[in-house]
Amino acid sequence: MAEEGFKRKLTAIFSADVKGYSRLMEEDEEATIRTLTEYRKIISDQVKQHEGRVVDSPGDNLLAEFASVVDALKCAVDTQKQIAEQNESLPENRKMEFRIGVNLGDVAEDGDRIYGDGVNVAARIESLADPGGICVSRSAYDQVKKRLSLGYEYLGEHSVKNIDEPVRVYRVLTAPEYAGRVIGEKTAAGKKWRRFAYTAVACLIVVAGGLIAWNIYLQKSRRVEAADIEKMAYPLPDKPSIAVLPFDNMSGDPDQNYFSDGLTEEIITALSKVPYLFVIARNSTFAYKGKPVKIRQVAEELGVRYVMEGSFRKAEDKVRVTAQLIDAIVGHHLWAESYDRDLKDIFVLQDEITMEIIKALEVRLTEGEQARIYQIGTKNPQAYVKCLQAIDHFNQRNKDDNLIARKLAEETIVLDPLYSRPYRVLGNSHLFDVWSGTSDSPKKSIQKALEFAQKAISLDDSHPCNYELLSSVYMTMRQLKKAVTAAEHSISLDPNGADGRAILGCALIFAGRFEESIVSLEKAIRLNPIAPAWYFDALGKSNALAGHYKEAIAALQKALHRAPHDFLAHRDLTITHFLSGHNEEGRAQAKEVLRLNPKFSFQGYAKSLQFKNPADKTQLIDALQKAGLH
Repeated sequence: MAEEGFKRKLTAIFSADVKGYSRLMEEDEEATIRTLTEYRKIISDQVKQHEGRVVDSPGDNLLAEFASVVDALKCAVDTQKQIAEQNESLPENRKMEFRIGVNLGDVAEDGDRIYGDGVNVAARIESLADPGGICVSRSAYDQVKKRLSLGYEYLGEHSVKNIDEPVRVYRVLTAPEYAGRVIGEKTAAGKKWRRFAYTAVACLIVVAGGLIAWNIYLQKSRRVEAADIEKMAYPLPDKPSIAVLPFDNMSGDPDQNYFSDGLTEEIITALSKVPYLFVIARNSTFAYKGKPVKIRQVAEELGVRYVMEGSFRKAEDKVRVTAQLIDAIVGHHLWAESYDRDLKDIFVLQDEITMEIIKALEVRLTEGEQARIYQIGTKNPQAYVKCLQAIDHFNQRNKDDNLIARKLAEETIVLDPLYSRPYRVLGNSHLFDVWSGTSDSPKKSIQKALEFAQKAISLDDSHPCNYELLSSVYMTMRQLKKAVTAAEHSISLDPNGADGRAILGCALIFAGRFEESIVSLEKAIRLNPIAPAWYFDALGKSNALAGHYKEAIAALQKALHRAPHDFLAHRDLTITHFLSGHNEEGRAQAKEVLRLNPKFSFQGYAKSLQFKNPADKTQLIDALQKAGLH
């Protein structure tokens, strides 16, 4: 990791997540969200009481840091005790149990966030803990073993992704009879000596057995823990299904993450164009970025059979890429390869990897289908790098980064005027100005976004994202028929395009075609199970306008689970409660709307609505007026 811009420190890291979270959500989402919110507050309060601070709390995970390992472990013990007491009042199938891992490690601090190997190790040992249990690393154990009235069980050495040396792990024993005891260390030492002997014998066997023994070893080493179809969060599709995990940046510099991210995105986009595959969207696979997850976990949570992972390393104008495709149901590698290429050949390499995956999955394409997959990129390496940087800044979704992205995209076009991608970045940047309220002239910004979308299509009419941009621009211009047509064309180019289907769903809402909108948005969410909040906000709005209030409330609560401070979701939940006659709940949500946006007025909101049917607009405005949002 590059030192510049980061403060390094040694800290105690506390990582917790929920056992069986996907099952709990599938069985009863509302109850799970309520319980998780309550338990997350319990953990946060415990962290504060023990002089720590919560760093992040995405999904069912909570990450905290402490100046003292003793405080971190005390917090973990008290947390598990309090959660166990809370669980006693819940039915067996609704109990929510956390695993907790504690590590002492070096981290890089960037603002309020912490990153690095110390965090990765904490997450890995957390996954080894029993539900309701705690595990600690050896570095943490050395600090607490004589300071607390606890016992410990040595669990051996465990590998951690991207960490060279295995990590020694201890299970924390809280029962009074174990206080001061350490189980398993001596046994482990004896096993270590025996392993030396076994290794020597094994070496002789390998030499004697020759190629047969070597082949057996290779086959075993290529196995992974198999996924369980019964535990899949979603039924497996009736065609080969795949999730492409973010490629690991092995360059040693986090500022080069945009290279590995860019490669991953392009492979996902290319595979998505194949109608005979089911491909999980970028948003969902990137939720695992930087986390030590198992292939089995990814397959079960996303509902896919195949998982691809890899790494990317750049040195000057050379790149090294490794990739492997795993059948998660069988628990075996289907294909693996390593590539050393010049940076200028990156698009050819992306095409080659994509075709190798398609071949491994035994999918046959016509010549026309193959042609659609091949990338239309740039032959200028500088333009490629600068455009990736522009995309990285745009994805931050804030005013300052948006301006930087625009400048980088303009510089990319100077380097290669025939490269379509930077025009799409420019179009999206101007559209972002309109939606975020940072444009000095929304009318001019919309016009620029339209011009750049049309330019991108003129240079590459095979890229679905160009038509997604065009559809979004037409929606903003209230040209709903054109918006629907552009979104439908995007889906024809990319049958697995989650964003394309979500954008189509939004366009259909304003066109008054609510039932069709629901179908499109539900397909988008299946392709993108860890979807951003706006997917669920749109699904909630379409269900509400169709009169499906229970489904609308459930979708909007999911949006708020992903983004608790999402003003739009709170606003739409207010509307839905009043439409369904739940006025008391609606007034409570209205207070949240005003807390998040004290200057909100329904007049301004009314002007932004793009409905074809005026009656649909009237429904929403009337609900806001009943809520007291004038």
